[in-house]
Amino acid sequence: MSDPIPDPPILDPDELSRAKAELRLRMARQRQSLAADTTDAANRLAMHLSAAVAPSSGSVVSGYWPMRDEMDPRPCLTSFWSNGCRIALPVVPEDKQGLIFRAWEPDEELVPGPYGTSEPGPEAEIVYPTLLLVPLLAFDRRGRRLGYGGGYYDRTLASLREWQTVQAIGVAYAGQEVEAVPAGAHDALLNGFVTENGFIEISE
Repeated sequence: MSDPIPDPPILDPDELSRAKAELRLRMARQRQSLAADTTDAANRLAMHLSAAVAPSSGSVVSGYWPMRDEMDPRPCLTSFWSNGCRIALPVVPEDKQGLIFRAWEPDEELVPGPYGTSEPGPEAEIVYPTLLLVPLLAFDRRGRRLGYGGGYYDRTLASLREWQTVQAIGVAYAGQEVEAVPAGAHDALLNGFVTENGFIEISE
């Protein structure tokens, strides 16, 4: 039996903000390097995810349209869609609080969104995913994720989890794993992570 993973240190808000900012800078450079050096990562990741997670036909799976050097989840989404799942992509609403999710199929056009994102147009149906594939800069084996600082996924997961069971899986290169992600009370934990090297399940 492996030793339990120790809790990360509790930081005051200013220390937490500084720690996250420093890690974001370091991991942005790390991810850029990993994206350039890791071949066929997205297809290998999709195989690992399909072996670990099998949402039922008709269930809603949310992914994201990759920006810059984010790990590409589109092979995963295509696989789930081929198996009868509905696919959704996140949309940042005007109030910029939690995300909403609009239905999308792999051959449908997207429109430009905030921060350089691409998203379904306003005519697309709003849906509620039970499986979310989440982008990130860094992760650890306690289920903690370092995002981009907007808090969108933290607020969204908190809202969704109030009324339904949701599985949130971080999508990353294996080299984005760190020993401990600095996190506060409002940072949502993920249920697992998938990389080109395999699936990491997070036990509660």
